[in-house]
Amino acid sequence: MNEQYKKLFNYFIIGAFSVIPIVVVLQIIFFVKELISDLIRVVYAFSDNYLYTGLVFAVSFVLLVWIGSTIVKKGRSWVINIFDLVIDKIPFINTIYRVLKKVINMFSSHEQTMAKEVVYVEYPKEGIWVPAYVTNRYEDKYILFIPTSPNPTSGFTIIVDKSKLIKSTMDIEEATSFIVSVGVDFNKAAEAVNLPNR
Repeated sequence: MNEQYKKLFNYFIIGAFSVIPIVVVLQIIFFVKELISDLIRVVYAFSDNYLYTGLVFAVSFVLLVWIGSTIVKKGRSWVINIFDLVIDKIPFINTIYRVLKKVINMFSSHEQTMAKEVVYVEYPKEGIWVPAYVTNRYEDKYILFIPTSPNPTSGFTIIVDKSKLIKSTMDIEEATSFIVSVGVDFNKAAEAVNLPNR
């Protein structure tokens, strides 16, 4: 009977872990749906007219496409420049805005190769290798963000000499997948094998 309970519990654990990715994706979908619903409610409450609400969202979509195309072609948009100037005058908010913008640009910019770079670094001590994102560079000093598993948005920021790093062929997406999956999704076995023992 005890063996039967163990089997049932084992099946339950396997089943629970197999549906976790589905639950996470559904939570993200529900969050986005709620966000859009709230926006529609706010606009509709202001106008009390479906036509006006639809028009506002259509104009917003066209405006965002135009801003995006301007940034891709020219590197900047005058709309964003004006907003930057206004935000820059507001203490405390300007710091949060500037930092957020830099972090988002780091992962979204097509021109910035530095942000796309992934390296291995020994952390928290010699002989233990972890993947890290290169966020900045000053001569031979590298500023790295070391994400934690399974949540890559938290982690540590460190400054390391170039000589202490080993470059990885992983891109940001592969490194993030490796961290979120706690190492299960890792297709760079040759890299891991070649990491030196100290």
